[in-house]
Amino acid sequence: MPNPKSSQTAHYDAIVIGSGQAGTPLSQALASAGMRTALVERVHVGGTCINEGCTPTKTMVASGRVAYLARRGADYGVQVGSLHVDMLRVRKRKRDIVDLFRNGSQKRIEQARNLDLIFGAAEFTTPNSILVRDKKRQERVLTADRFFINAGCRPSVPQIVGLKDVPFLDSTSIMELNAAPEHLLVLGGGYIGLEFGQLFRRFGSRVTIIQSGSSLLSGEDADIASAVAQILKEDGIQILVSSRAEKVARHGSHIHLKIRSGSKMHSLEGSHLLVATGRIPNTDTLKVSAAGIDTDARGFIQVNEKLETSAKSIYALGDINGGPAFTHISYDDFRIIRKNLLEEGNASTAGRLVPYTLFIDPQLGRVGLSETEARLQNRAIRVAKMPMNYVARALEVDESRGFMKAVVDAKSGQILGAAVLGIEGGEIISQIQIAIMGKLPYTSLQNAVFAHPTLSESLNNLFNHFLT
Repeated sequence: MPNPKSSQTAHYDAIVIGSGQAGTPLSQALASAGMRTALVERVHVGGTCINEGCTPTKTMVASGRVAYLARRGADYGVQVGSLHVDMLRVRKRKRDIVDLFRNGSQKRIEQARNLDLIFGAAEFTTPNSILVRDKKRQERVLTADRFFINAGCRPSVPQIVGLKDVPFLDSTSIMELNAAPEHLLVLGGGYIGLEFGQLFRRFGSRVTIIQSGSSLLSGEDADIASAVAQILKEDGIQILVSSRAEKVARHGSHIHLKIRSGSKMHSLEGSHLLVATGRIPNTDTLKVSAAGIDTDARGFIQVNEKLETSAKSIYALGDINGGPAFTHISYDDFRIIRKNLLEEGNASTAGRLVPYTLFIDPQLGRVGLSETEARLQNRAIRVAKMPMNYVARALEVDESRGFMKAVVDAKSGQILGAAVLGIEGGEIISQIQIAIMGKLPYTSLQNAVFAHPTLSESLNNLFNHFLT
């Protein structure tokens, strides 16, 4: 409970907890609508995306791609000489862009009318009040008619013997290294592990990825997961699947990892260990139970299709509600709240398309149903699949690894979903998404006139390659 001698109390029409990609625009929209609003942020404006996620990682991925192309200069008839990656310069570039995005966002918040930006860690004390404690341990009590939780997630730490005694890296701390690891051990074969694994391979590190499941990217179709693994192996990355870390220890400057693969045990030695085994919601520090907010077994806040929690006038947006953990989904959660509360609309998450891109190189862009999901739903489908080396533009720029794949309703011809593992896969998938949104049959893309030679015109040919 707050110390009455140090606490202050203030009442707001609305309090937004967390300045992520839903919280920041929502607080501004509420304030613009005339509501007295507070935006409470624990560390820094911008949330995970700007500070530890999309912005810094993709900035570093861009540096990694330059290193990759420099090494391949001879393939294009360009001799570049010896290659040196200046990690201090890479890190500075990353920090500068993060600061630019963060400071710009904070300035706009601070200039907004009816909006107070309050730094401190929040926790619920009742369904309509929170306690906010700042870095100086000073406390204040804030009450509100409505609360909007956009407090996100943090890296999870698996239960591995010895891990707490080893200076391991997570998805935030690995971006602060001042030199590329000699040998990076990566626990986890999901998005985070693969992006950082390939990135540091391009920076010159030896990389070993350890995945407990039978394949990388467990949520993807088997052919996609297999092709991704093959690409990473071509890049010189060692991949161990069906392998579980059971013990870790530090010996001098090296980390020793005991791995179980089936009934066999073996050891790995590396200079650095990245733990990329998932993320957990920040509901524990918020003490959401004090507000009567229901969570699931993993701690994610349970919401309905309008993002309402079990507590009256409390909403949860973004990663903390257990939905797809993508920045664009968090932003769409904001749009749903804005539509319903400020524009008297009836928006919901029902039927929402969820596109995403895995920023390995080549990218994996995805939208809609996968082939596996469609077959589990017993849908009558046709599957079109075409290798990227059938794409003229990909051959011209010598980036032809991967393939394109689309799932089509066998009766209507409408596209149900697609995956593009290839150069600029995220951009190509957006074109397919627009066709899905417009309920266009695949023939509309098959017969469209696209500029030549572009990657988009590959959509003409993709639908000439039906497997079924």
